[in-house]
Amino acid sequence: MSTPIGLIAGGGQFPLLFTEAAQERKRRVVAVCHQNETQAELEQRADISCWVKLGQLGKIIRFFHEQGVREAVFCGTITKTRMFRDILPDFKGLSLWNKIDRRLDDAILRAVAGALEEEGIKVLASTCYLEHLFFPKGVLGKKKPSQEQLADIHFGWRIAREIGRLDIGQCVVVREGAVLAVEAIEGTDAAIRRGGELSGSGAVVVKLKKPGQDFRFDLPATGTKTIETLASVKGAVLAVEAGQSLLFDCEAMIAAANRAGIAVVGVQEDESGELLF
Repeated sequence: MSTPIGLIAGGGQFPLLFTEAAQERKRRVVAVCHQNETQAELEQRADISCWVKLGQLGKIIRFFHEQGVREAVFCGTITKTRMFRDILPDFKGLSLWNKIDRRLDDAILRAVAGALEEEGIKVLASTCYLEHLFFPKGVLGKKKPSQEQLADIHFGWRIAREIGRLDIGQCVVVREGAVLAVEAIEGTDAAIRRGGELSGSGAVVVKLKKPGQDFRFDLPATGTKTIETLASVKGAVLAVEAGQSLLFDCEAMIAAANRAGIAVVGVQEDESGELLF
């Protein structure tokens, strides 16, 4: 193995996929696993690992220094509502937390990344080695959006871009020109359930990156679970920004969408603001 790479892991399969891809490139993966978030499997898959509680920044830095880590990535999800009940910071983490005046995604993650880089640990894009996971452009399954649903995608796109600019979330649920749900701290699946229940059926979900998205962390991501959640509320369309968000389990996701009769489409926005399907 060549130089080590640090992995600050949350939940989901993203940390496992990163570990596999990095090891294929002869990188030694030094993983920090978060209790109650990271899959236990990562402990066996990484070359070496340690477990931390949310907020133990000092422990992360010490572990990386001990292992000679000079580059690191953030991969995986952290349940954002845990910041109100489960955060147990060490001295380093508490000091940083008290300096953050806005408890928004980008503000928190940029602050943590800045603290790591002050310690000589460069934070890389979370997609390094995994560019093949970017969401493709076009209709992915058998179902195509109707003209009315395309109009809702255009409408939802503008709303999602604005909430992203405000660092609120990345996803909206709309139908017939009405906003049913805006993603905030609860996450995409909860927003889909809430909006879908209000819609009754036929909800259109639009998910895209924030303006000025930092590719080092918190990229939009979808997968089979997203489709299952949308199907559970009889939703109709999932529209995702192509080339700027991640797609997990592509074949399984498309198969699930086909079974549920859900249209899945990757959308791009050109320099003039026109949406391309």
